Amino acid sequence: MLDRSQDAGSAVISVRGLKTQFGSKVIHDGLDLDVYRGEVLGIVGGSGTGKSVLMRAILGLISPSKGRISVFGEDARSLSPAERSQLEQRWGVLFQDGALFSSLTVAQNVQAPMREQLDLSQELMDELAALKIAMVGLQPDAGPKYPHELSGGMRKRAGLARALALDPEIVFLDEPTAGLDPIGAAAFDELIKRLQRTLGLTVFMVTHDLDSLYAICDRIAVLAEGRVIAVGRLEELLGHSHPWIREYFHGPRARVLNR
Repeated sequence: MLDRSQDAGSAVISVRGLKTQFGSKVIHDGLDLDVYRGEVLGIVGGSGTGKSVLMRAILGLISPSKGRISVFGEDARSLSPAERSQLEQRWGVLFQDGALFSSLTVAQNVQAPMREQLDLSQELMDELAALKIAMVGLQPDAGPKYPHELSGGMRKRAGLARALALDPEIVFLDEPTAGLDPIGAAAFDELIKRLQRTLGLTVFMVTHDLDSLYAICDRIAVLAEGRVIAVGRLEELLGHSHPWIREYFHGPRARVLNR
């Protein structure tokens, strides 16, 4: 059975000795990482360091060559199909650009996890979808619209509403502010932080956005050389000596951190 007894502040995700590869190309080798309950953890790294690959490995979308990944103290690979389904209800995922089903309305997209995992009446699903749509700051008239009728920022909010459909404890975000203008990105950061505080979420966020790291992350994990080379609060990483970390946080686009 799945264990729901972890105390606040404990590691809800634990990765040990992770190795992932595609053919002969090794992405991670000996990667360790803990994600703690109630925190917003930002995952950063250069192109090809496997930020999204790490997220997909935790979600079970790809199989690592070595290592152990546990979520809520459970190794998902050792669970029965029923237990795996139960575990998946405890997280939600926002992929880049929302990854909405183009043939479904926003409301139907939000209801998709409910149809897959729960046995609810259509009336109740309609009510829950409207609630989730409102939670992410969309107007009620967004519900019957199709993804192509929405702006990029609205699609991301709709995708976030779907990620929240089953009242998850963990939300995984893959480049949530990519493609948004600075005002839209700041508004989305504020939305994530507000929802995290209100709902008590743990947030695992892959990002390259320095403003997001500054605004909402409690800790930041840096991927390089096939592993996590540093993890800590922003102010701790600002003084790190690794060349990539110094370039990333003190380079020409790091003006926000010097305010």
